Amino acid sequence: MRIRSDVFRRAGRWLLLPALVLPASLPATAFAQDGPSLTVEGPAVVLTNVPFSLTLHAEDGENARYRVTSASGRELAAGDLPIRSETSVSGLRAAEGDLPLSVEMTSDQGSASASVDPPQFPGWISLLPPIIAIALALIFRHVVVSLFFGIWLGGFFIAGLDPLAGLGRTVDTFIVPSLADTDNASILMFSALLSAMVGVISRSGGTRGIVEALRPLATTPRRAQLATFFAGVGIFFDDYANTLIVGNTFRPVTDKLKVSREKLAYLVDSTAAPVVTIAFVSTWVGFEISLIRDGLRIAAEQTADPALAGALASASPFTVFLSSIPYLFYPILALVMVAAVIASQRDFGPMHGAETRARTGGGVFRPGSQLMVNSEETGLDAPEGVPLRWYNAAIPVLTVVLTVLLGLYFDGRAAVGPASLWDTFGEADPFKAILWGSLAGCLVAIGLAVTQRILTLSQALDGWLAGIRAMTMGFVILTLAWSLGEVTSQLATAPYLTQILEGNLAPELVPVITFVTAAIVSFCTGTSWATMTILLPLVVPLIVALGGATGFEAGGGELLVSSISSVLAGSIFGDHCSPISDTTVLSSMASACDHMDHVRTQLPYALVVAVAAMLFGHVGTSYGLSPWIAHLLGIGTVIVVLRFVGRPVPAGS
Repeated sequence: MRIRSDVFRRAGRWLLLPALVLPASLPATAFAQDGPSLTVEGPAVVLTNVPFSLTLHAEDGENARYRVTSASGRELAAGDLPIRSETSVSGLRAAEGDLPLSVEMTSDQGSASASVDPPQFPGWISLLPPIIAIALALIFRHVVVSLFFGIWLGGFFIAGLDPLAGLGRTVDTFIVPSLADTDNASILMFSALLSAMVGVISRSGGTRGIVEALRPLATTPRRAQLATFFAGVGIFFDDYANTLIVGNTFRPVTDKLKVSREKLAYLVDSTAAPVVTIAFVSTWVGFEISLIRDGLRIAAEQTADPALAGALASASPFTVFLSSIPYLFYPILALVMVAAVIASQRDFGPMHGAETRARTGGGVFRPGSQLMVNSEETGLDAPEGVPLRWYNAAIPVLTVVLTVLLGLYFDGRAAVGPASLWDTFGEADPFKAILWGSLAGCLVAIGLAVTQRILTLSQALDGWLAGIRAMTMGFVILTLAWSLGEVTSQLATAPYLTQILEGNLAPELVPVITFVTAAIVSFCTGTSWATMTILLPLVVPLIVALGGATGFEAGGGELLVSSISSVLAGSIFGDHCSPISDTTVLSSMASACDHMDHVRTQLPYALVVAVAAMLFGHVGTSYGLSPWIAHLLGIGTVIVVLRFVGRPVPAGS
């Protein structure tokens, strides 16, 4: 799962920074007789000795000051309190027995106080909802029930261990706000419109037409997978658009050639985020550059070396990003693994069983599986006698791609004016662009079907609605995944994980430990962007303080660059494997695959790539190994594993 840039403006609900006030906070308002008023908002839950924050707001008074004290009277924070503006008091820590907190305000007009007393738990409690939900989903394969239980568990804690109140919090605190989030609603709308477009294309014979058109080229399962891979690499500008377009477009082709839905979901998922991460022009670039800039600024302010401080402060974050690309070992090796699997036609783990089943006539999906999209929906079948014209599918899909690209360009240009292409794309709002693209694709698909008299307008709209209905299960799971992410936000899961994984480290170990930390945080929270937001401002100053930026002013500082890459790569790895990540869910949706079957079959491949990335990349380069040699060793590892662990997939009938 990613969180859109303009972090503090548009994604405050999701970010897990300790310094930010959690949105479902507990307000406490105090009034003094004929005096000032004070409003205090605190977290829904306080974890023992884990940083949290309060937001204070005073409506009136002059020369106001605040003071935060524990139940024993120990002062936790104090300072000036501006009137009629919010003041965030961050970095607070409450030991066991420190609650309730007392917030006192004094001013020329008098004083006021408020008490903040949310439930308090040990930090490990925050790990239970995501871990239990993920474990239940992996064991029992009932992903909806598992996700709902994890959300309820979070509501149970926030409600002070009241099970019935926790059920209420499941709906009003987690599910409804997740649906109300503008960015989440945009993703649902984009998915619905794209699926509706596919419904019209299918009814008009375009889907079968493109299968027939590709038949002379995609004559074998290998060629069908290769075409899917190249399409995934080609749509490099946005991971959501990549996933949904490639999966929906190539699913009929791979079905025809008996490629399992699990394999299609793997191909889609393993090309989307890795490609977008390393692309110079994408919806991720501006976000990543802004985080790098903030990390460099914080490190410059904290270092005592004037020359290094000046170099960090004046460094171009885009140049640093470019320097980090050779160290993005996981995304690059993930793409290599996909290509190697296709070329060798060898698989291992559960994927081999899935491919064997599909090739030998057992079906492209497991019997009894819960498909994220009802691809057998009768409303999507083309009527008898409909002409099978490939361009009735290709033109709407190309319309989506071109509209999204143009939308990104013009929206970014409106935000920054004349600028470089990567700056323009980085500042664009991808959610607007993908909505424009999917709507344009729908209109073009309907227009083609109606103007050619293949379908009446009524029939085209029936296909449009059938496409949306086919996505119902996917919408439910995606909403629950977001809601579980909101649970981890309000339980401060990421700050707790970050805290326990911090410590005194040798600078050479920072990249690999950072990779592991980022992977764990993004796996448990289901979001790569929030993980990057949390860790980059911490990791960059840390590696600088440990001496890892030595020589940066003279073009050195490889450990600094490697550590930045470790945050980005580790966030993607954890997000890639997490059942509660929206990109993982979208891959299952686009491929019409059982979600947990996708997670189970993809995980062994991701783990092999991650181990190679850590061993040769993040550890090897920290001790002097060239990143190019590290990539060669990683590629060799992938090939060796496929050769000696992987088994050939049956040719089928």
